[in-house]
Amino acid sequence: MHTVYRAENLFDAHLVKDALEASGVPAFIAGEYLTGAVGQLPAMNYIEVRVPESSLALASGIVGEVEAQLSEARLAIDEIGEQPDGPLLMPC
Repeated sequence: MHTVYRAENLFDAHLVKDALEASGVPAFIAGEYLTGAVGQLPAMNYIEVRVPESSLALASGIVGEVEAQLSEARLAIDEIGEQPDGPLLMPC
């Protein structure tokens, strides 16, 4: 198994894994359960998405697409966060 993606969090790892599996690439998340062992500290470089060597070429393209979509989504969230009265910023 080869690492094709190092995730910042479990959500990103599962998004990449799901995209790979939807394209027929078997994928495995390594370090998924280590986040509980870390406790309150951020789990950095523990979570990896891995695929078999035979799927590396296909997986790298899919991972690139998911990374681009995640980057766009993060930028959109940052832009929304800068607007003081945005529709997603309702008081509780």
